[in-house]
Amino acid sequence: MYDVPELRSETDALWASIRDNIRESGGYAPDTLNRDLTRDQTWADPNLILSQTCGMPWRLGLHRHAQLVGTPDYGVDGCSPGFYCSVIVVRSDDERRNLEDFALATCAFNARNSQSGFAVWQTTQFAHWKETGSHAQSISQVAKGDADIAAIDAVTWRLAQRYQPEAVHLRALKKTTPTPGLPFITSQTQDAGLIASATAKAIDDLDAVTQKALGVVGFVKIPSEKYLAI
Repeated sequence: MYDVPELRSETDALWASIRDNIRESGGYAPDTLNRDLTRDQTWADPNLILSQTCGMPWRLGLHRHAQLVGTPDYGVDGCSPGFYCSVIVVRSDDERRNLEDFALATCAFNARNSQSGFAVWQTTQFAHWKETGSHAQSISQVAKGDADIAAIDAVTWRLAQRYQPEAVHLRALKKTTPTPGLPFITSQTQDAGLIASATAKAIDDLDAVTQKALGVVGFVKIPSEKYLAI
C-alpha cells in the first residue's frame, strides 16, 4: 500500500528478506513481488502469499476470504504501535482554521472503500465531494484549488512531504483519532503464523538506512475484531 516508486528498491529488499525467511521455514515464496495485478485481484487470489490492505476493505468482507498476518508499525506520532491516523490537509493560504468552517467546501477523497480518506468523514458533511482515485491525487487537487480539504493517511502524508512537491502548498488542519494500521494479509490456504514470523524477523533485521526509508519500526499483532469494530 506504500509501494511508492522512490522506495521500490527498499520494498524489494524487505520482500527478499521475508521470502528467504519463509523458505527457510519450509514454505513457498516467489522470487519477486507481483506489481501487475490490481489490489482486488491480489486480495482475492487463493494463492496469495502476502499483501497489504486497508482496514475498510477488510471490514467490508475481505476478512471472509483472507487471513491477517500482522500489522507493520510505522511509528506514527501520537499513535500506539501498529496504529495510524489521517491528517486533514488544506491549502497553506486557506485562512479557515476549524473543520466547521469547511461545511460548504469541496472534499477530495481517494476512494469510497478507504478508511483513511473516506470513512473518517462518516460524521462530517461537505457541500461537495470529489473522488480522485488516490491520496496523491487528493493532495494535488487541494494544492491546485480544485478541492478545499482532504483526509490523507498519515504514512502517505509523510511520504508525500518527502516525494510529492505539491505537498509543500498544504498544511495540516488536524489529525483524526488513531485506528489500527494497514495490515499484511495472506489467503486462507496459507500458514499465516509462518508468514508472520518470517515478516517480523525481516522487519527486525532491516538495516538502519532501509528502516528509515520505509519508516517501518516494528511488527505487531492486532486482532481482527479491532478492525471490524472501526
